[in-house]
Amino acid sequence: MSAAPDPAGETGYGQHPERVGFFTDTSVCIGCKACEVACKEWNLLPEDGMELTGMSYDNTGDLSGTTWRHVAFVEQRGTAADLGMPEIGAPDQEQVRWLMSSDVCKHCTHAACLDVCPTGALIRTEHGTVLVQDDVCNGCGYCVPACPYGVIDIRPDTGGAAKCTLCQDRLGAGLMPACATACPTESIQYGPLDELRERAARRVDELHEQGVSSARLYGHEPDDGVGGDGAFFLLLDEPEVYGLPPDPVVTTRDLPSMWKHAAAAAGAAAALIAASFVGRR
Repeated sequence: MSAAPDPAGETGYGQHPERVGFFTDTSVCIGCKACEVACKEWNLLPEDGMELTGMSYDNTGDLSGTTWRHVAFVEQRGTAADLGMPEIGAPDQEQVRWLMSSDVCKHCTHAACLDVCPTGALIRTEHGTVLVQDDVCNGCGYCVPACPYGVIDIRPDTGGAAKCTLCQDRLGAGLMPACATACPTESIQYGPLDELRERAARRVDELHEQGVSSARLYGHEPDDGVGGDGAFFLLLDEPEVYGLPPDPVVTTRDLPSMWKHAAAAAGAAAALIAASFVGRR
């Protein structure tokens, strides 16, 4: 397996720590939401209330400026073959399973939110993660539609953009992020990204041997549309089932070619205007 990209080095950090991130193994997530609570407590984020969404046992619904970790609950029914599960009972017997997954900012290798930020509030850290500087953000919101995952959002109480920081303050003190520390099943694993990718590949092989044919990784490939994610997942179904885009692409990918085409068009227009004046003479 090839090494993960080094966005911190490309940003200009000379000597810097290994790139770190999250590997979320959804096959062992129990939906306890300990990660959500730990994230909110450590980062002093306001609570979301206890009004359930009506779409399972979920009171947050999605990632937002005040919810930087969100546990999705997905109920599925079908035969073992339909669900990619080992057979229990008769082959055509209906089975029920819950898919649970703790979503978070992906800390993309090629992060569009960084590209569009006009104030430099969004920066790449020495750990390879993406961080919002609260005191620099002017709340313009350009980063919100730029994110291919719909992660970053404006906080209603502060007016600034906000998302997961991967607990940058804890990393500096040699601590793990709060969510990974609180997870009782080690569904959320933190560490050097290369090690996590190797561990994740072994876990997929293990699940396939157990008959869970639907297990697959998401966001781990360094040659995908965002250059690989700093937070990737082991899923038990298609990404869309979990509310994830199937083929995310950095939204600023085509900007260089767009500027070239715009410059060429402007040059052609200028040439036509100049030629018209010359023709009159």
